[in-house]
Amino acid sequence: MPNQFSTPGAGESTALTPGCDCYVHLYGAIGEGHRAPRYDSDMTDAEWAVIRGAMPMPAWLEGKGGRPEAHCHRGVIDAVRYLVDNGVKWRNLPADYPFWRAVYDFFRRWRRHGYIRELYQRLRRTERKKQGKATEPSAGIIDSQSVDGSETCPATSRGFDGGKLRDGRKRHVLTDTGGLLLEVTVTAANVHDSKAAPELLEAFMAEPGRLLELVWTDSAYQGQELADAFAAHGVRVEVVKRTDGTKGFRVLARRWVVERTLGWLSRSRRLNRDHERRDDHHVQMVWWAASITLGRRMARQRLHWPEFRPHRLPAPGPARG
Repeated sequence: MPNQFSTPGAGESTALTPGCDCYVHLYGAIGEGHRAPRYDSDMTDAEWAVIRGAMPMPAWLEGKGGRPEAHCHRGVIDAVRYLVDNGVKWRNLPADYPFWRAVYDFFRRWRRHGYIRELYQRLRRTERKKQGKATEPSAGIIDSQSVDGSETCPATSRGFDGGKLRDGRKRHVLTDTGGLLLEVTVTAANVHDSKAAPELLEAFMAEPGRLLELVWTDSAYQGQELADAFAAHGVRVEVVKRTDGTKGFRVLARRWVVERTLGWLSRSRRLNRDHERRDDHHVQMVWWAASITLGRRMARQRLHWPEFRPHRLPAPGPARG
């Protein structure tokens, strides 16, 4: 079976592949065909089928104003995925993607309307339904991850985390019991977890239909103020503590799930260091990184290292002597 993630060599064609079914090709003003995938971050046809089914309807297609876009949705989404996965600058996007400014405008438009978050939430509900679970979870896990900020991260929205020795921002995430992302907020790194958790919960519970009743946390999420904020939404907090006297790494019940999710996010190089001037752009990068992982998971197409086949020595001949 050919490798769908192989990269063409120098001089190979990057011609358009016919048959794109994105909204722009179907109802817009551009011709048929889409850019042929050539990078590991590009969606395969199976991934695109998953993403295409959950895509938000463009405002111009619903008669709510605006004009039809001039670039293929699949190509622009692949460009944003490339940036998030590889951590490049916007201006350094490969030339076979749409012009970087058009990709950045697409990213900002989706940030302004919350489209990438909505896309991920739709995918999450579909995945939970396939697993035989309710579309909305009744239990979740909260944790945080600090990351250093680059010189483009302004001093007004960054801080120093003395526990992790990080100078930058901190992302706070809420996941379900399977590790799927439910909500994310970003603060300065010096903001204590117990201070950021109420805002995280408020952002998730603000939408109707939420069924969250129990949240597992670590020992940082304690205090009467936090307990009152959670109780206002009918959510109970259960702290999972380390066993007394244990040293080094230990897999802790429930908490390992959210830590694994943070590890998945760290695979995207754009999240290994905070380069965003705006904290809401950092939030969007988290949603984009999570959508890459979930899209591949739903399409059952995960990247692996090439199969290693050790050199086989010839069978030994008959013994002599």
